[in-house]
Amino acid sequence: MSRRIIAEDTDWLVQVTDPLRLSHKCLQCIVENFEVAADEQIFTKVTPFQKRYILERLSVSLPLHVTSKLVPDGVYWEKCCKHRWYVCDVTDYDNSWKQMYIERHLGSVIELFIPGVTEPKTVLEIIPFCDNFVKKLSVSQLLPPLKEPQVEVNVEELSLDEPCMDHFDFGLVLDKLTNLEELHVVYRIKQCGLNFERKMQEMTDGDCISLANAVKSSKTLKVLRLPVSCINDEKCCMLMYHLMDFPILRELDLSHNMIGKIGGCAIAKLLIRSKLEVLKMYNNRIGDVGSSAIAEALSKNPPLSSLDLRMNEVGDKGGEAIFKALQKNNVLLRLHMGSNGLTSATVPVLSDMLKKNETLSSLDLSGNKLDEGGILGLKTTMFRNKIQKELELAGQRKE
Repeated sequence: MSRRIIAEDTDWLVQVTDPLRLSHKCLQCIVENFEVAADEQIFTKVTPFQKRYILERLSVSLPLHVTSKLVPDGVYWEKCCKHRWYVCDVTDYDNSWKQMYIERHLGSVIELFIPGVTEPKTVLEIIPFCDNFVKKLSVSQLLPPLKEPQVEVNVEELSLDEPCMDHFDFGLVLDKLTNLEELHVVYRIKQCGLNFERKMQEMTDGDCISLANAVKSSKTLKVLRLPVSCINDEKCCMLMYHLMDFPILRELDLSHNMIGKIGGCAIAKLLIRSKLEVLKMYNNRIGDVGSSAIAEALSKNPPLSSLDLRMNEVGDKGGEAIFKALQKNNVLLRLHMGSNGLTSATVPVLSDMLKKNETLSSLDLSGNKLDEGGILGLKTTMFRNKIQKELELAGQRKE
């Protein structure tokens, strides 16, 4: 007689195919042992469905030295970004989740770097895994060195030399990031609480020199932004001196600093010697002297196409110098002169410029002190000159 064995497991079916179960177990094994078992050919050996299965289940805590080489852009990096940060706008990173994660990760490592405490290798060891993906490095704070605990000392032993307050030296990384195009740095501490000190919120002389040398060591950097860093005339002059012959820089942002007339003159020299195309320095203090120096540079037709000088205490004298220079300039496309104390005294020179200049396409004069007669004269000139495309006069204040 033939004998038949019936399984006691009621859920077991003969129709279930073992190969399907085995493949799932293999995929799960890959996920669990990805850090030690995966190689560069891992995703060429699986189907698109199996590839997505693996990527959706990989742990976000895997080390960067593994994932940066093996895991392609897409679902895994999106998961990593959303797990770590609340706001994730991938359009700011060329629609690449991998680029977003690696750029922001490197920026956060630098933001937590404490000179004299953090080992430089903390940053250097991740550079080889970031190099190909970092195009824009944004650092929103820089920590100063830790203070030595105060102890009682003899007055005769006191030194007049202050402790070094220099921040992170970008010379460690810039020459190693071979695809870096933009560098955004703010020399401040975001949350210092009751420990606030002015020196903690500004760029030092040493920072100026080290940053300028680091920028010059880069072969690809085109955009440099240094807002809200308490850069004064002296520091501005130091920066401009070192950046004078840096030919690939195309955009410079020095907004919300403390640059005065001397710094404005140094920037004017940079305009003549460099190939700068965009200059943003709103909310500084260059006044009529600094703006007149910039006007002299504009009259020589540097490659500058966009200039933002709003909130710089330019006044009528500086404004007239700028507008006279633009009668000769045939390169500048956009000019922002808002909130500079301009009055109707500048209207005649401005009108002459609008008649003669055939290049300027956008002019913003909002927040100044032009009277109704001056505004009407400008509108009439704009109507007659078909070259001009945009004139902003909103928010005019009465004298």
